[in-house]
Amino acid sequence: MKETIRRHINEPGQLESLYRSDKSGFRQAFRDLYPELQNIPLATFWQERLQHEGEGIDWGSRREWQVVILLALLAGIAAKLPVILGVSEEFFFQRNVGFILFTTLTIYFSWKNQLPKEKVLPIALLTLTGIVFINFLPKVPDSDTLVLACLHLLVILWGVFGYSHAGGGQKIRERWLSFLKFNGDLLVMGVPMAIAGGLLTGITLGLFSVIGLDIEKFYTEYILIFGVAALPIISTYLIQTNPQVVGKISQVIASLFSPLVLVMLVIYLVAILYSGKDPYNDRDFLMLFNALLVGVLALIFFSIAGFSSASKKKLEIWILALLAGVTILVNGVALSAILFRLAEWGITPNRIAVLGGNVWILLHLLMVSWKLIRVLREKAEMDEVEKVMVSYLPVYFIWAVLVTLLFPFLFGFA
Repeated sequence: MKETIRRHINEPGQLESLYRSDKSGFRQAFRDLYPELQNIPLATFWQERLQHEGEGIDWGSRREWQVVILLALLAGIAAKLPVILGVSEEFFFQRNVGFILFTTLTIYFSWKNQLPKEKVLPIALLTLTGIVFINFLPKVPDSDTLVLACLHLLVILWGVFGYSHAGGGQKIRERWLSFLKFNGDLLVMGVPMAIAGGLLTGITLGLFSVIGLDIEKFYTEYILIFGVAALPIISTYLIQTNPQVVGKISQVIASLFSPLVLVMLVIYLVAILYSGKDPYNDRDFLMLFNALLVGVLALIFFSIAGFSSASKKKLEIWILALLAGVTILVNGVALSAILFRLAEWGITPNRIAVLGGNVWILLHLLMVSWKLIRVLREKAEMDEVEKVMVSYLPVYFIWAVLVTLLFPFLFGFA
């Protein structure tokens, strides 16, 4: 859709036909493209038109809803497979939660982007291979490598999902930037929907209990589990049909939280010195430290992807550069702690996996930070920051594949 809009941006009749054929798809694609088209008079006209029409809620077409409902039902049925197949819920969900979360989204965007067979085939093969591989790994009690494989499988499935969202073709950077932004939008849309679902659950159970009917077991095992499984695909569809609803909220959250997180991190690093806690001897604290690192990294990338290059103000770039610098410091502490633990207590699969992850994150942060500094010195454009941010993503995917496929066998399923 984006390439078609770009090609016909000076043809009013063609744009009108495109809009009428797929209003929600046109609106989303045009919104992503507008920063690079805003100097074209016809693009300015369409921006005003779409903003005016976007004041209401677009519920999409009947056909789209049929696809979304079908995928939501498939996600719910997948979540009920432990009962259907008679297997342990712990065994099933530990290994398959990623497929429930990402597969329906991957199918939806493969359909939405009308991916050709040659692109759908590797997606299907990777997904099916992952299902077979992870479920046929032996069930070893307290296996660290199994946990690592399951966690890194989530990264692989996220990458496959990103490929279906990006759709391949030209303008890869813009497509993957759009995907990174979509992840933040999905979180922004999903959280209030989950809260609303929780309120509905409480009200429903309360009302039925008043009249003496205990439906908690039935509601939890059927209604609630289907609702939770369907939440990602429903949220995705609402984002696609109403990008104007969540888009501005995402930008506000990114602008607001980036400086707040920067201040929090600085205070936190100072507080560590007085708390007596350190990641060198406290394993749980090191795990929390790394979780914090990943969260801040995600915020930095979401903030960069969430704004067009033209709209990025210098103050925002300064905040991102400082946040990246402090995050590099956090990463350095975590990395030194892992190296210390390796030297003191030897090699384990967990330590090697965390070491590798921290090294790749550190290199990525250094590259992004250098580009941000060059932008501040007016020796580069934000496009270069976006390029280095997106071009590095395959490194995480490859590392996740190595950990998932090799670690269980290298360490004897320990």
